[in-house]
Amino acid sequence: MAVRITPSVLNADFAHLADECARIPGADWLHLDVMDNHFVPNLTLGAPVIESLAKVVAQPIDAHLMIADPDRWAPGFVEAGARSVTFHVEAAAAPVRLAREIRAKGARASMALKPATPIEPYADLLPELDMVLIMTVEPGFGGQSFLDLCLPKIRRARELLDRVGGDVWLQVDGGVSLGTIERCADAGADTFVAGSAVFGADDPEQMVQALRERAVAACRH
Repeated sequence: MAVRITPSVLNADFAHLADECARIPGADWLHLDVMDNHFVPNLTLGAPVIESLAKVVAQPIDAHLMIADPDRWAPGFVEAGARSVTFHVEAAAAPVRLAREIRAKGARASMALKPATPIEPYADLLPELDMVLIMTVEPGFGGQSFLDLCLPKIRRARELLDRVGGDVWLQVDGGVSLGTIERCADAGADTFVAGSAVFGADDPEQMVQALRERAVAACRH
């Protein structure tokens, strides 16, 4: 199973965002958290920032939309340059249609679930997706502590994805660090969002590699 490290720039220095991204050349993707102060109680960046950043960074951009009405807004993030767009199923009115529209525009379609949202009701939707994101904190702010209660859901999601088959990634986001990434990988995750663990480190690139090593070791185990 391939392991992907996708650092969240939410904890980076926004005044020097391109330079911050250049500090992690070993990252597989860049994870950008889009928040609208409606779906979550925080306001961050939007499509114009992604459009500008996509022109200067080496890695593809994974846009995580923590916004209301993603059915309306998500396709625009593909046009802005995001190669993967994640919408929250709690906010989507027509998730199948939205996933198909994102894919039709040329990006990977991903569905996110809050910690309390079960995966089982969406089992039939999985073949429409390229990635499932299990939130391991309540969405809205970086630097939160990992919620262990999400580990069983990661395992259940992995079991469902294995039944579906194909190449659907299983991403975790929230409190991912050297102390938690092994548990996530052991539960079945293969794609890992880490924000404060990476950009709070003295050497962000070294941290990316350390996280990868621990996840790979857990997958092998």
